[in-house]
Amino acid sequence: MDKNALIVFIKNPELGKVKTRLAKTVGNERALAIYKALMGHTRNIALAVSTDRLLFYSQEIHPNDKWSTDDFKKHLQATGDLGTKMKTAFQQAFQDHQKVVIIGSDCASLTPAIVEVAFRQLEEHSFVIGPALDGGYYLLGMNQYAPSVFDDIAWSTASVLKDTKQRVKDLGLDYVLLPALSDIDYEEDWDKYGWDV
Repeated sequence: MDKNALIVFIKNPELGKVKTRLAKTVGNERALAIYKALMGHTRNIALAVSTDRLLFYSQEIHPNDKWSTDDFKKHLQATGDLGTKMKTAFQQAFQDHQKVVIIGSDCASLTPAIVEVAFRQLEEHSFVIGPALDGGYYLLGMNQYAPSVFDDIAWSTASVLKDTKQRVKDLGLDYVLLPALSDIDYEEDWDKYGWDV
């Protein structure tokens, strides 16, 4: 059994369907370009980490896109809310792995080193959480399948991190926090990074 699996969640890059909060100020076309840049950044991070990689698309699997099937095992996200989608992805990953970490494709300041630290922390802690500055998280990892951490969470709200930490405590397990980073949801978030798209 390969010990580590990195789950990557992406949205299929379609005009008007990604980065909708960002699009309100920059327009749909620029929002799509920014999302594609974020996807490329996320792909590079995943490729730089020595791990099995499971890619989960939001709508449909693209066999011949920039996410090579040599490097990524491709899946479709489950139907339901974000918690159901993540719960199902973790369940799949734990069939063949002992430590599983999930990242999305919204964090421009995420680095391969942070992901590697997350896996190392799972040697000593049940959970590792990367807090996002908006009250959510940009990374979540666990060394045992614990689906209840995804139950009854008000997704896309400022209480996601707090409620997730409480779920872990309710299980009698421990967690460690990574550095807090910003997701890219609004124009000012993107402007901090200054990438040219």
